Amino acid sequence: MNRVSHFEIYTDDPEAVRPFYQHVFGWKFNKFEGGPIEYWLVTTGDDKNPGINGGITRPREGQSSGTLNTIAVESLDRTIKKIEQRNGKICVPKMTIPKIGWLAYAADPAGNVFGIIEPDANAR
Repeated sequence: MNRVSHFEIYTDDPEAVRPFYQHVFGWKFNKFEGGPIEYWLVTTGDDKNPGINGGITRPREGQSSGTLNTIAVESLDRTIKKIEQRNGKICVPKMTIPKIGWLAYAADPAGNVFGIIEPDANAR
């Protein structure tokens, strides 16, 4: 089954928002180097406990501030085809996140945006 595996918080100023989550919830932040955009990885707790981790970044073109969930899938290409067959839309095309996997952003027929990722530690 495909599960939500990651969240993203979009903000125009990650440096201003990061301390809020750090102090209120005790989340830890680590700047991700080598990606196509400024990105902070967020660790929300011990991996032994239920929950997911995420990231904080600036909104991309066509996206507004808010929170976005990313769903891990077995095949990004097959999932993109299914999304388009069901009247969904690809908002941000497939891209490589080095050493993490293949990522795209889509919208459901009502316009709700979400991420889809095919994990692949060999992605370059």
